[in-house]
Parts: sequence; structure tokens; C-alpha cells
Amino acid sequence: MNMPFHPSKWHFEIDNYLNPWLPAAPWKHLPSPIARFVGYRPEHQRPLGNIAMVFWAFIGVFCSLTIIETISRAIPSFEEHGAPIIIGSFGAAAVLEFYAIESPLAQPRNAVLGHIFSSIIGVAISKLFALGPISREMTWVAGSLSCACAVSFMALTGTVHPPAGATALLAVVDKDVARMGWFLLPVILLGCILMQCVALLLNNIQRRFPVYWWTPGEVGRRRQQRDGQSSIDNGSQTEAKFEMTTTHHLEEGKFVAEEAKVVIKRGRVIVPDDMYLSPEEKMFLEELSERL
Repeated sequence: MNMPFHPSKWHFEIDNYLNPWLPAAPWKHLPSPIARFVGYRPEHQRPLGNIAMVFWAFIGVFCSLTIIETISRAIPSFEEHGAPIIIGSFGAAAVLEFYAIESPLAQPRNAVLGHIFSSIIGVAISKLFALGPISREMTWVAGSLSCACAVSFMALTGTVHPPAGATALLAVVDKDVARMGWFLLPVILLGCILMQCVALLLNNIQRRFPVYWWTPGEVGRRRQQRDGQSSIDNGSQTEAKFEMTTTHHLEEGKFVAEEAKVVIKRGRVIVPDDMYLSPEEKMFLEELSERL
């Protein structure tokens, strides 16, 4: 007998397809002063009080936005294409990159790719609607569609970055930004790179950034298998500590659902087999398990 059909529980995780082909981060092999400023720590980072966090957030936001604005003004091609001194969504991005630096939404993959994908979607929709005879009257529809498409695409690619939604919207509804067309991409890319450079420098003085570059999950398993390494090497610490329990069983020819629960013990985390956990959630539960 087949299990019940639940479309609402369908789930797509792009990292399941990408991570096996990615190499592991090489940061631990770098000299410690360099490794520190790319976010590598051999031990857990001690938390800071909020006064120190506010101080570094103030310095980081001020420095990053000032650098982006200064360099943008100094590039002749930016002025030729009518680029604004800075794209407004970078103000929101600075909040994540310098205050909420441990959030999955603030990690480099999300911060850079989210903006790039949203820029492409925003410009494409702006160009598409511009082909119509009443394009100006339909700007409000195009802006909503642009933001909705950008959010959906970021969610499916694991690159959700809230300020990037504003980038997709501005690419359509802001006349100065929309006028740049595809030149918006290098403007956004330059801003992302500059902000990440400042974040790597300042956020690693007393804190740690990034928490991860691509994903907290395991990468490179397929390469390890191809190289003939043992199954012990292939398993990550997170997978070794996670166990699945069955929540449905047959009883007199009918499926009976048991009460779902998560059990955390030292070195073990037991979760129901029909419960999805993101890599970030698994990492959080694993840390709780290690504290017991």
C-alpha cells in the first residue's frame, strides 16, 4: 500500500544536487591570520555583547556605503549611464552584513547571488514590459511581478536575500535605475564585492564572518566516493548524529500516524522521517546536542 499523497509536503533542495560536486573549503590550510579574515575558526567564537555589536555595525555600515558611493562616483562609465550614487537596496543589505551577520540571509552566497539573480530578473521584466504600447501604465504590475519572480527564484536556488527583492523592484519602478538597463548588473556586482570585502575585514576583528560561504551542509561527497575513500570519510558529522524515526505504520491494513517529536541527546538528534530540516536547522540542533 502506498503512502498518502501530500503535494503540500513536496520539497526541492538544490544543494542536494550541487553540493556533491563542490570541493570542500580550503580555509583551514591557509595561514591563521589569513584564515581568520575569511571566517575560519578552529574553535567556537565567543559571543559579544550588543554594545560591541552595535559599534561594529555602525563602523561597517558607514564604511561600506561610503566606499561604494566614492568608487561609484569615480568611475566614468557609471556617470555616462546615469547610474545613481548607490542603489537603495544596499542600505538594507548593510543591516544584514554588519549587524545580523550570523543570519543565513547574510552569508556571501545569498548576499551576492541574490542581488545578481534579482537584477537579471528585474531588468528582463522591465525590458519585456517596455515592448508594450502601454508600458508606463503597467509599471505597477511589472514591479510586483519582478519582485515576486525574484523571491521565488532565490527561494529555489537557496540564495534568499531580502534586500535583493528591493533590487528587483527598483529595476522596474525607479526611472533612474530602469534607464540603465543591463548596465545595472556591473553596478550591483561592484557594490556586492565592495561590501563583502569590508564585511570580511571588519566583521572578523571581534566576530566571525561568514559562518559559511556556500552552505553549512556537507560538500564534495561524490568526489570522495570517486577517489575511493572509506564510507566513514564520506559521512559528515551532521549525518552521523542524525537519526530518522518512522511516524507512520500499518495497523490492521490502515496507516496510523504516531506523535511526531524531536529528541536531542548528547551526540544524537532523532527527528521524524517526514520532517524537513534545512542545513541551518540541522547545524543548530547539532550545536545543541554538543552542549549537553
